Amino acid sequence: MTVFRPLLSPVAVLLVLSGAVANKAWLHDHLTALGGPMLGDGVEMAVAAAAWLAVAWLGSRLLDALATGNGRQGRPPRMPRLLSDLLRALLYGVALLAILAFVLGQPVTGLLATSGVVIAVLGFALRNMIADIFSGIALNIEHPYRIGDWIELAPGAAGQVDEINWRATRLITSEGTALIVPNGIVAGSRFTNFSSPERRFRVAIPILLDQEVPVARAKRVLLSALLCAEGVLPDPRPDVVVEALTPNGVAYQARFWLDDYAHLTAGRDAVATVLLEHLGRAGIDLARPKREFRPRRAPVPVPGALRRSLLRQLDLFAAFDDSEIAELGQAMRRRHLLAGDTAVHQGEDGESLFVIAEGVFDVQLAGEQGPVRLNRLRPGDVFGEMSLLTGQPRSASVVACTDSVVFELDKSHVDPVLRRRPELARQLAELMAQRQTRNEAARDRQGRGEPGPAAVGSQDLLARLRGFFKL
Repeated sequence: MTVFRPLLSPVAVLLVLSGAVANKAWLHDHLTALGGPMLGDGVEMAVAAAAWLAVAWLGSRLLDALATGNGRQGRPPRMPRLLSDLLRALLYGVALLAILAFVLGQPVTGLLATSGVVIAVLGFALRNMIADIFSGIALNIEHPYRIGDWIELAPGAAGQVDEINWRATRLITSEGTALIVPNGIVAGSRFTNFSSPERRFRVAIPILLDQEVPVARAKRVLLSALLCAEGVLPDPRPDVVVEALTPNGVAYQARFWLDDYAHLTAGRDAVATVLLEHLGRAGIDLARPKREFRPRRAPVPVPGALRRSLLRQLDLFAAFDDSEIAELGQAMRRRHLLAGDTAVHQGEDGESLFVIAEGVFDVQLAGEQGPVRLNRLRPGDVFGEMSLLTGQPRSASVVACTDSVVFELDKSHVDPVLRRRPELARQLAELMAQRQTRNEAARDRQGRGEPGPAAVGSQDLLARLRGFFKL
């Protein structure tokens, strides 16, 4: 009933005035008797004019009801505001003409002819404003964008549509400033609507790498970075394509999807940060102009420095000295896994750990409805350490999301080091206990409902480690 409430006042006024018009003879006679013919004629004309205006008032209230979506909150308007304003002005214009013609008895045709000349003069003087108004009408009818959409009129001129009025469209930029654009410019130029046909959209970040970097490796490193960036939608899946071959290197595009244009700046920042991090871990520099002579950082040799770097950054090996780290790094085996390959299976026996050099992995637990993802691992992360140190079965499956490179460290590689320095066993047990405690706290913060491996005390871990290595 709320939609009919605004109509009550104009209907009541119109009924009263209609009754007065229907009994105008009786009303005219009584007023003439009281104040003379001038009073009777004046009141009769005023009542007739008010009746025409009441009709226009009632019509405008009906337009308001249509334009506001039947008065229901959250429902989109049925009629654009600009169109309803035009129809409302037309109603009152017709009412004024009717008053001139039927109440005052004035010839309307002469007035229209005279006003046509005035309108032509005003139209020539205000042609730009009139063009903006009619462009606004066309925009409201066609709806190429709506309130709340993000549009870009020109490079650097983008914002969220805040208002579409008679003359201009108002945008609020990502910096929070207002950008007022005349409707004629919008209608007469090409613009991009980032919110249509859906809110999500794709972004591409260009990256230039040297020709010496194999394309397959470059794509693997860049794709793993995209999968690890905050705010990037997992579906559609990000991808990396070769855009061009240039004299300075190979131009790649790291393409990913965001859920809304409002998150563009934060999304690009997160992706660029992770891209630089993953390229740095892989020892890959961005390409430089070939005319520029600058000493380049030597690529990290896979057999030595990269392996030592991967081990040294792990807190698990913090107690090992440089010579021991070098020995373990030399013994590690390099493994290449394709996307979808399973590095370790839940429940299988194992006695090795893996350090991720390139690529992304998902940690999964078997569930009734299929595998359940617990965590996502990125370059520099390690998995399988409990099997290496205690020989216990794998607690979860680890599946490659992308083509990946890992280094495997076996029990036979660690055994000689522990036999030379048995005191390392206690430090390893304490570090493992701390690591399990942190993992359990992280799982609780994420609200994981799936059961994880039970935390074990450092003394229990030390006993298992000594028994497994026969120390």
